Amino acid sequence: MTKNALIIAASDPSGGAGLEADLKVMAAHGVFAVTAVTAVTVQDSRGLRDVKPVDGDTFRRVLALHLDDQAISAVKIGALGAGENVEAVRAFLDALRPLPPVVLDPVVRASSGAALLDEGGVELLRSLLPLVALVTPNLIEAGLLTGHEVADVAAMVRAGEELRGLGAKAALVKGGHLKYEPRDVLVYEGGTREWEGERLPHEYHGTGCALASAIAAGLARGSGLIEAVDAGRSYLFRCMQGARPGRGGAYILDFPVAMGSEDFY
Repeated sequence: MTKNALIIAASDPSGGAGLEADLKVMAAHGVFAVTAVTAVTVQDSRGLRDVKPVDGDTFRRVLALHLDDQAISAVKIGALGAGENVEAVRAFLDALRPLPPVVLDPVVRASSGAALLDEGGVELLRSLLPLVALVTPNLIEAGLLTGHEVADVAAMVRAGEELRGLGAKAALVKGGHLKYEPRDVLVYEGGTREWEGERLPHEYHGTGCALASAIAAGLARGSGLIEAVDAGRSYLFRCMQGARPGRGGAYILDFPVAMGSEDFY
């Protein structure tokens, strides 16, 4: 039976990140996606130029539609755009029963440094943590959520523990911006798990979106947390290996590897 996932994210007109990337990844994993758009962005592979959050009332009405229509097997949350939207998502998740696995990619700033969430929204973002199965911050986002600089593996572990202390069931702290070889750290109920990465030659557009969506798709299909994270990382690496250079970050999802292909994992 086809599983449904809800994507709550901003739209990226370049197609490389945000809602558009999430949809491609969900389709590649055989998961049907329903959506709630948080903001319209002006961006391409070279960077983010502007963000316009959707009207708050419209956003809340769209979320309300998903409370009693198709059964939702997972929720993936990306950029929320405004504190008002964070509050709307928290109210929606409080009302969603049963609550499926929720993956929160706490997008606060684009890689160019432009803000994707207003200052008040960052504080409110912490209020979502008790409702999520997994939060997937990069080093900067982990620092903003915990209030401490996160620059090495030991700090990544501490940040993951703090995020669990704030209510998240698990935290995957992504170390793609470490000064040495990249490493991701998962802190969860069973302890800590680390994955070593490989530094590839390009800068990339949309990797955080794709990874969170791949993990959410795995959870929607019934995978356990470790299995979903492991498969999601492998899927992202395959996409990065086949990336098409852009005028800025390389595009990783021109033709997402389809589930069932020998190259899927």
